[in-house]
Amino acid sequence: MKKQISLLILFILTVFITELQAQKIDGELKKWHKLTLVFDGPECSENDEFNPFYNYRLDVSFKHNKTGKTYLIPGYFAADGNAGQTSATSGNKWKVHFSPDEIGEWSYSVKFIKGKWAAVRTREKGAPSGKFMDGTKGNFTIKPTDKVGSDFRGRGRLKYDGTPYLKLAEKGEVFYKCGSDAPENFLSYYAFDGDFASDGHKDNLVKKWSAHLKDWKNNNPIWKDGKGKEIIGAVNYLASKGMNSVSFLTNNISGDDQNVFPYINYDTFDRFDCSKLDQWEIVFEHAQELGIFLHFKTLEYENQGLLDAGAIGGLTKLYYRELIARFGHHLALNWNLCEEIGDWGNYDKIPTMPLDDYQRRALSEYIYSVDAYHHHMVIHNGNWYDAMYGNKSKLTGASLQTNKADFSKVHEQVIKVLAEAKAAGKVWAVACDEPGDAQHSLITDEEDPEHYFARTNGLWGAMLAGAWGTEWYFGYKHPHSDLSCEDYRSRDKFWEMGKICLDFFTKNNLPVDKMTNNDSLISNKNDYCFSLEGDTYVILLKKGGEAKLNLKSYLGEYSIQWYNPRIGGELQNSNIKTVKGGNLQSLGNPPKDMDKDWVVLVKKIS
Repeated sequence: MKKQISLLILFILTVFITELQAQKIDGELKKWHKLTLVFDGPECSENDEFNPFYNYRLDVSFKHNKTGKTYLIPGYFAADGNAGQTSATSGNKWKVHFSPDEIGEWSYSVKFIKGKWAAVRTREKGAPSGKFMDGTKGNFTIKPTDKVGSDFRGRGRLKYDGTPYLKLAEKGEVFYKCGSDAPENFLSYYAFDGDFASDGHKDNLVKKWSAHLKDWKNNNPIWKDGKGKEIIGAVNYLASKGMNSVSFLTNNISGDDQNVFPYINYDTFDRFDCSKLDQWEIVFEHAQELGIFLHFKTLEYENQGLLDAGAIGGLTKLYYRELIARFGHHLALNWNLCEEIGDWGNYDKIPTMPLDDYQRRALSEYIYSVDAYHHHMVIHNGNWYDAMYGNKSKLTGASLQTNKADFSKVHEQVIKVLAEAKAAGKVWAVACDEPGDAQHSLITDEEDPEHYFARTNGLWGAMLAGAWGTEWYFGYKHPHSDLSCEDYRSRDKFWEMGKICLDFFTKNNLPVDKMTNNDSLISNKNDYCFSLEGDTYVILLKKGGEAKLNLKSYLGEYSIQWYNPRIGGELQNSNIKTVKGGNLQSLGNPPKDMDKDWVVLVKKIS
């Protein structure tokens, strides 16, 4: 009898200890903050014959007890739980990241199964339990965020809401972006783990980001006793210039660079490098704390069919599941299906099977099914967007690329995509993420300190067409190109112009959800007008001078103020401060620099 009681006590203690282990939570228990459930699961290695990435599936269902809101979040094998610092390839730690959007009590339940291809199979009936944390339940209490300023943890998750503008959930503020689309091999960084820098695949393109070592600050993150300072410094520099977006490929095997991929080596597509991905996460987390949006370009033209010969099969699903599990908790990001996606380029050039329309739709539907937060999901040029429009599409926008050196296609292309998407039944949020052309686009300050066409046709041309932001590609025929750039200061002057544009939109409380482009309202043929007619008008006069605004259909009095897109500052008055509606009205002359570009803000006086 005593033996039975002892065994019962031992069993209870074992269950209790297991429960405590399963409920270990890392992170601050605050709204919008990343919290991590860390589980003691099966001891595994990245190279185990029984593949821990493919043959286990960890999912955690989180429920907010008051509202009933639920999220099903995928987890992942995390080696020793600290692989970014230790370079461990084995261990028994399994993790799930969650960013709660409500204060109060949350509960969670764990499902952990095993079996052949368990991570990506839809059938669960008959799948063996993975034991360990399978069936574990727990709860926690979330308090309000304490973050302020640019940090997204104080601003909330960036959400698509059926309008052309994404909103940050905490206060509903519109998020306008401007930042770097280049270099696309941002993550081709020598201090990340892995042998990509010496595997014989274009190793000369691996970056050191040495120019930004001086931008690293004390108490900034590092890994492995000092690594990471240069790339963290690069992120710091962008933030210091007021830029709030950075773009990067996460898989460019068979692409232009061939050094960025999440796998243990160049030729293995079903096993992930736990330490390298942890180090990516250090960079991403720092960027989000600085208010920098993450543009995940998940594939590129040359490797869009690399994983499953063009199908949306097991390896493709595994790749996206791992990306979402590790990085989907971040608050401000978008998933880009692929740079230049589709069967559209040189017929014999592409080394892997391109994706057709059916496969592009299937990929978007799979990402949507795994990403419980339903982050903004976009498609890049290649094949045009016709087959991807419509109210059944899981896509919420376009990542637009143009092809004119003077950026003259930007304005009209944004207008075109917005109109086509709306006509097909679903409004898209459109950003122009590769303005200009492949050869030149945004060239260096040394070559073009004025950046006139980039500023007028590109930057303001996109925003006054109805885009929610821009990112900037660096042409391959110039120094510090899309593949070779290791110094963001090469475009220092232009980043200042981008910040000036962002300031105008964020400070003037424009009713952008209701505004549309109507260039015909302004008398100068090549100038731009973005308006809520009868209420608010934003006009770009590319060459200054006097222009007339058509107010014939609207009565009332309107104020006129001027904004300098070259140097920024406050709104200014000029010789005409107000006009009456009901006629074609002169806006007067710019305050100074009569032949330079100016922005005019016309608002109805209540």
